[in-house]
Amino acid sequence: MLSFVLTFFVFIRSLFNMFKEPEFRSIFTLVIFTLALGTVTYHSIEGWTWIDSLYFSVITLTTIGYGDLAPVTDAGKIFTIIYVFIGIGILLGFVNASGEHFRKQHVERMSQGAPNFLWDSGNTLEEMEKDILENIKDE
Repeated sequence: MLSFVLTFFVFIRSLFNMFKEPEFRSIFTLVIFTLALGTVTYHSIEGWTWIDSLYFSVITLTTIGYGDLAPVTDAGKIFTIIYVFIGIGILLGFVNASGEHFRKQHVERMSQGAPNFLWDSGNTLEEMEKDILENIKDE
């Protein structure tokens, strides 16, 4: 449970850091707008509750698709087709912007000589191999 809480706080801190970049802010705003558009449209066309509409929008754009909800009306089905093609591209742009931020952060930390504890211990490959072999011998 502790690792989950720590990971969550690292994610929130990183999210706030990403908001300093204008490219990230614009793509994040576009993701929120896309989810809001899907939520309002499904609520209006399909008559679902607000939470069901938001849930279906997120599940659809993340391509999880549990199958517990599905559009019944023709308008809902047509909207879903368009929504998927546009929304997945926007969501992938968001994932790409996030990955680029983490890559820049990693390169910056490595150039400063600071170890990045999310990826490695700061040791060279030879030092890591030596540590592994010593731990195996001790057991």
